[in-house]
Amino acid sequence: MSAPLNTSSVWRDLQQHRQSWEGVTLRQLFQDDPQRARNFSAEACGLYLDYSKHLINPETLRLLITLARARHLEERRAAMFAGERINRTEGRAAFHVALRAPKGHVMRTAGVDVVPEVHKVLDHMAAFTRSIHDGTWRGATGQPIRKIINIGIGGSYLGPEMAWKALRPYRHPGMELGFIANVDGATFTDVTAHLDPAETLFIVSSKTFTTLETMTNAQQARHWVTSALGEAAVARHFVAVSTNVEAVEAFGMDTGHMFGFWDWVGGRYSMDSAIGLSTMLGVGVEHFTAMLAGFHAMDNHFQTAPLEQNLPVLMGLLALWYNNFWGAQTLAILPYAHDLARFPAYLQQLQMESNGKGVDEDGQPVAVDTGAIIWGEPGTDGQHSFYQLIHQGTRLIPCDFIGFCQPLSPLAEQHELLMANLIAQAEALAFGKAAEELRAEGVAEALVPFRVFPGNRPSSVLLGDRLDPHTLGALVALYEHSVFTQGVIWGIDSFDQWGVELGKALAQRIVAELQSTARHPHDASTATLLQRYLQRRGG
Repeated sequence: MSAPLNTSSVWRDLQQHRQSWEGVTLRQLFQDDPQRARNFSAEACGLYLDYSKHLINPETLRLLITLARARHLEERRAAMFAGERINRTEGRAAFHVALRAPKGHVMRTAGVDVVPEVHKVLDHMAAFTRSIHDGTWRGATGQPIRKIINIGIGGSYLGPEMAWKALRPYRHPGMELGFIANVDGATFTDVTAHLDPAETLFIVSSKTFTTLETMTNAQQARHWVTSALGEAAVARHFVAVSTNVEAVEAFGMDTGHMFGFWDWVGGRYSMDSAIGLSTMLGVGVEHFTAMLAGFHAMDNHFQTAPLEQNLPVLMGLLALWYNNFWGAQTLAILPYAHDLARFPAYLQQLQMESNGKGVDEDGQPVAVDTGAIIWGEPGTDGQHSFYQLIHQGTRLIPCDFIGFCQPLSPLAEQHELLMANLIAQAEALAFGKAAEELRAEGVAEALVPFRVFPGNRPSSVLLGDRLDPHTLGALVALYEHSVFTQGVIWGIDSFDQWGVELGKALAQRIVAELQSTARHPHDASTATLLQRYLQRRGG
């Protein structure tokens, strides 16, 4: 059993170093170092990271990298890429990096090279996608499929939905995607309101084919299709991403069009597996392949680049610096790209389900705070919503700004306005506006306190050339490996998610109570809520 993290010498050195930052301003740091922007930037895989507007100096980075090495980041990284069972509580590898390995690449876990099996599934997905696109696969009435509805939840939903929205400019002609996750019946009703069952295909994404929300929605979809087209239509309007052959067959699907994956693929790391079938159908095989290449490029960078120039390592260390030494509880993800509207929600699951842990890998309470609360909205929407608190509030909120130099929209002038706002917000957060500057502008003294911007609010700026499939893959992998970096340093298992189990188990028990006369003991609050619902659910 290792000693608590906060008792290590390098951790104490970082605590002492943090004390030296009292009174230090980003204004002064930039004045003292004309090369600061160059010295605190890095680039890889089409992404440029400017982290110069952080409350760091070379000594900060030296100490953080020393901490990473002391916590065996390089060895743990090698173990992940070697397919070792680093997900200790479930006895599994966390081998999502194999999902984007090119053909001919060798990646073994448990002594087996998994790349041929990965590409067997990818080839199966590609053949099915092309059959939908060229009209070879048709619905039960002979009409071509035009609408794809993905039914899943968590990692079986957030990744594909985020990717579809991000890559809509690359969509295959005539294809439209929808997503159903929430068990609230209003979701199903809304998504299917204007669809024709004869041209709609449902993808049911559930590894076990037992997930309550997913299977409830799948059964509703089955009823919707069969009511219009008959029982025989199920095999032409449903396919499964699952490993449960018997359940898929019992549903009425053709198991020849069932797409599998492996226990070493965690849900929130699965958007580039068969879970991404809806994405491939939406944007085509070539664009999906380009996205996989972006993932793989960032994997290579993370695996080989020196820690000092390693984008995921740098971002992970910066997140840890604010979380553990500045008391920052949140991280704002601020994409200045309408098509990345779902990216903050995707990163919520990726980061908070991975690193929201209170015990370490030995089962002992962690001695320091772990994962930050992830949130955000696209710019410029957020500027007229929550930026007030970021700029002038009492809480320190580090920000990740994400933008692209080339627009996909033909409205180039509006893109320049968008990017001007991104750059301006990072500048304003860092340097603020002092009282003496306001007075020099003639601002009335009574208003000066209200118009002061304190500055010293840290941010990263990530710039890509275009939001294309390759860049999206690299961007997702960047955050995946940043999460891994933080988890290694905290000594937690970033690949299990036991915290989602209790609520699901209790819900199953309560559902039985709502649907029968069965009763179980509950606390007074839960019993009262159940009683009120039962009494009033009929309106």
